Amino acid sequence: MKNQPTYEDANLVLRLYDLRREDTMRKARKWFGALPALQSRADFLERCPAGSDENAYFRQVTSYWEMAATFVVTGVLNRELFYRSNNVELLFVWEKIRRAVPELRTVQKNPTAWGAIEEVAAGFIEYMNGVAPEWHEQFMANIAKIPR
Repeated sequence: MKNQPTYEDANLVLRLYDLRREDTMRKARKWFGALPALQSRADFLERCPAGSDENAYFRQVTSYWEMAATFVVTGVLNRELFYRSNNVELLFVWEKIRRAVPELRTVQKNPTAWGAIEEVAAGFIEYMNGVAPEWHEQFMANIAKIPR
């Protein structure tokens, strides 16, 4: 992990932000925001059937955050800068998919699927617990309020 963020890190954060503003990505993020937390693969298949817009939106949002998280995990992007740059949406995405991920990984025969998101989310929680100890509990309570 890099110690000090660089201008390259800052530019990458800005580029990631720009990608989130693309029209289709905005639609996908809006849909994902209203998606209740997935409980299982069956839940995923019901809400995101193959070939549907919902499936495409799911893949777009999760692959975007997996890409961004991979930058962090591999040291391409400074971890603390990522956490401090309003990227809490990664944690939001993880909380929406984490219960279904073990079963999806098994079925896909890919134990690494969404692994970077998982790793960065765990670090994000640890970071936030250090700077705002009550934040994560409130964050989870807000997610729980999204209707099924």
